[in-house]
Amino acid sequence: MARPVIAIVGRPNVGKSTIFNRIIGDRLAIVEDKPGVTRDRLYGTGEWNGKAFSIVDTGGIEIDGEDEIMKSVRMQAELAIEEADVIIFMVDAKTGLTHADDEVAQMLFRSRKPVVVAVNKVDNEGRMDEVYEFYGLGFGEPIAISGSHGIGIGDLLDAAVTLLPEIEDDGYDEDVIRVALIGRPNVGKSSLVNALLGEDRVIVSNVAGTTRDAIDTPFERDGQRYVLIDTAGMRKRGKVYESTEKYSVMRAMKAIERADVVLVLINGEEGIIEQDKHIAGYAHEAGKASVFVVNKWDVVAKDEKTMQHFTQSIRDHFLFMSYAPIVFLSALTKQRLQKLLPVVNHVSEQHALRIQTHLLNDVISDAVAINPPPSDKGKRLRINYVTQVATKPPTIVVFVNDPSIMHFSYERYLENKIRAAFNFEGTPIRIFSRRKSEED
Repeated sequence: MARPVIAIVGRPNVGKSTIFNRIIGDRLAIVEDKPGVTRDRLYGTGEWNGKAFSIVDTGGIEIDGEDEIMKSVRMQAELAIEEADVIIFMVDAKTGLTHADDEVAQMLFRSRKPVVVAVNKVDNEGRMDEVYEFYGLGFGEPIAISGSHGIGIGDLLDAAVTLLPEIEDDGYDEDVIRVALIGRPNVGKSSLVNALLGEDRVIVSNVAGTTRDAIDTPFERDGQRYVLIDTAGMRKRGKVYESTEKYSVMRAMKAIERADVVLVLINGEEGIIEQDKHIAGYAHEAGKASVFVVNKWDVVAKDEKTMQHFTQSIRDHFLFMSYAPIVFLSALTKQRLQKLLPVVNHVSEQHALRIQTHLLNDVISDAVAINPPPSDKGKRLRINYVTQVATKPPTIVVFVNDPSIMHFSYERYLENKIRAAFNFEGTPIRIFSRRKSEED
């Protein structure tokens, strides 16, 4: 089930990124501290009053030249209108209402999407009078905020989340494996869908960004039911969309959230580029089972070590996803295609695996005996008890005397020991440290 989307729109320098960072808190910072994780700060998740949502900062497009600013603003608004359920329209109290604000407002009106106007840089009571002119935009009461001081963010979120639609169940049975295909344009997502289905159900073109909507395609193979969630292509042609490739991420994120297993497609002919790491990072952060699929393997010049070298290259580039298996295939010729679905089934099972508490504690006890926990300022970490609290992904809580002493490297050591004992191939594992209460 995909979360609803809030997009932040507005002309440059009104403080969109500051508000974006305030809303998502330190979620992304935590991820970025881990080795090998690479991503931009375009898309995040938040929760307010019990409602979870995805949030998009449309300030991520950079266009050279002052005369291009209005084109940039229009482009951001178009993309937000297309993807968002609710739009936060940010304006600047210091600058006042501008022609650019009016132009964005006209686009938002035509979209008929719910809009909340946020007047930023209202840093003190004296500035409140400057908020009133923004009533003229016609979207109801503007909300005064200060990104730099964190004022009014709660009021803004109150207004935005009340307009969000309810999350709807996608209607598929529990035993159906939902598979999302993600990857940069022209890696062969649509061709792989066709190959798996054995028929040309999806339009294929070798032009990157072929105009298509995301499509759900159910099918069955060897008694197992699947749904393919294909994210290929942008919805519209034209320079606006060609120059905003990273916004295909917005669609990919929706597919990832609904998926059990994510196929991260890589173009075997071109090799790995930085954008592949960004895209894979979203699947990792979302806690989904993942498989690297190296497509177009039929056109790669090979010797007996080519696959080994490509495998090592993936491991070097995606240090944070060392758990994900790799399948080499050609969607076009169907070479090695039969290897894919058994791997999908396996990682789906691992993603839903639950380990009995006593077995988990046995493994952790042995791990602690081999390599005792770290100490900090003379205080040693003591692990009291371990239990798995969730699946999809497997989530493990470690009860300790002081969570602040749990170093990331020791957490990774425990994860490696858990994987050695129980496999968990293809799925991330979430480990959280909690203080053991006095009553326990």
